[in-house]
Amino acid sequence: MKIEIWSDVVCPWCYIGKRRFEEALSKFEHKGDVEVVWRSYQLDPSTPTKSGQSVTDRLAAKYGVSRQQAAAMNDRVTTIAKEVGLDYHLENAKHSNTFDAHRLIHLGKRHGIQDAVKERLMKAYFVEGEAVGDVDTLVKLASEVGIDPDEAREVLEADEFADEVRADENRARMFGITGVPFFAIDEKFGISGAQPSEVFTEALNAAWADSHPLVAVGSPQGAETCEGEACAI
Repeated sequence: MKIEIWSDVVCPWCYIGKRRFEEALSKFEHKGDVEVVWRSYQLDPSTPTKSGQSVTDRLAAKYGVSRQQAAAMNDRVTTIAKEVGLDYHLENAKHSNTFDAHRLIHLGKRHGIQDAVKERLMKAYFVEGEAVGDVDTLVKLASEVGIDPDEAREVLEADEFADEVRADENRARMFGITGVPFFAIDEKFGISGAQPSEVFTEALNAAWADSHPLVAVGSPQGAETCEGEACAI
């Protein structure tokens, strides 16, 4: 079973959704048969590589609210993040363009550690206040999860995986995805948003049953069965 997840590394609900999904997957009976693929999605492709704008100021400008109201929005999502074990520090987050971060995640896929790269980038942004649009920072973060820093820098200073990032975004448009996180199971079951873990559990079970239907063998007529308290003798 293949699960594709569209998200951005600077999306607070994406990190929360990741944790809720992981909780459901950890309890899923067939988790060993599940392939998880992270897909690229940029919330704001126009963001400069180094914007210098705080997340609070960016939020206020985006939604046309006061800085105080934006800070309250951040406080709310920070409180929810704590419920799934995440310690957000949005007051330190550095608003950044994430195109190169997504290219790095594709490099992680090549090495079989895509989830580790995704996790490291999200923690760096939401918890540690790292600039995930900065090449030097990305190289450092990549090396911390096992990617050779020289390879990471070579990829980031060229245009490798740029086509893959754009292909992910085009595919999102094809599916009609307009917000993240978005989870697609076997290209058939879609889950939008950071849903409760119970929703993910329900979707996993439904998708598994759909892809592994029970095939009845033999005729039910005259079969030796018991139904309730009655048995055919």
